[in-house]
Amino acid sequence: MRELKAQELMRYKNWVVVGDVLNKDKYAYKILARFINSGYNVIGVNPRSDENSVAKNLTTVNFDIDVIDLCINPMFGIEIVKEAKKLGIDKILIQPGAESKEILDYCKNNGITAIEDCALIALSRL
Repeated sequence: MRELKAQELMRYKNWVVVGDVLNKDKYAYKILARFINSGYNVIGVNPRSDENSVAKNLTTVNFDIDVIDLCINPMFGIEIVKEAKKLGIDKILIQPGAESKEILDYCKNNGITAIEDCALIALSRL
């Protein structure tokens, strides 16, 4: 089976962006805004946020998630990846700085496609 590339993930329309999606200075915010402006069905997920405009976890997202954009410290990201496995989500785009050996090994051992790349670059090629 050939490996998916980040650009190919863009054909999926139901996304979550996990990270500091409410802070305008952070990449998670910029990525979420780009997905919204590009017509995707997307919501931000931030486990530490109490804002109603973002989900606290993947379970509380009110649509079926095709792909997760992981833009969070790997120490917290591994928990998101484990939650994704429980929910049957099998595609994750891992932003630079959000990767770790633990996350990559977990994905490989659990049938999750993990692509290390930048969503902003992939979206700019649409």
